[in-house]
Amino acid sequence: MARIRLDEGSVCGVAAAISVVDGKWKPTLLWMLESGPHRPGELRRKVTGISEKVLTQALREMEHDGLVHRETHEVVPPKTVYSLTEYGLALSLLLAPLSDWGHDHLDRLAELRAAS
Repeated sequence: MARIRLDEGSVCGVAAAISVVDGKWKPTLLWMLESGPHRPGELRRKVTGISEKVLTQALREMEHDGLVHRETHEVVPPKTVYSLTEYGLALSLLLAPLSDWGHDHLDRLAELRAAS
């Protein structure tokens, strides 16, 4: 459920990509799912501070955008597992260099603060 209006002819590709991972939790969830399938409870325990409601909403939006696959097993109690699609994995791999840049930026800011 990317929030950007894609029907406009002048949409920037970067803005369209960012709209898919917009929010506090989606990049973290992509990173978590990169290591393999996870159940929602596992994700909630590993992602400190995320509520069940927000987790469910983010996963549904990511599923709608084609980034994650939701598999439901018909057992009692019901078992749901989320995994990255090939499309989601491609995005996750593209975010790795951005993450590297972010870490370099944080190091640079720390050096500037130390020099002050």
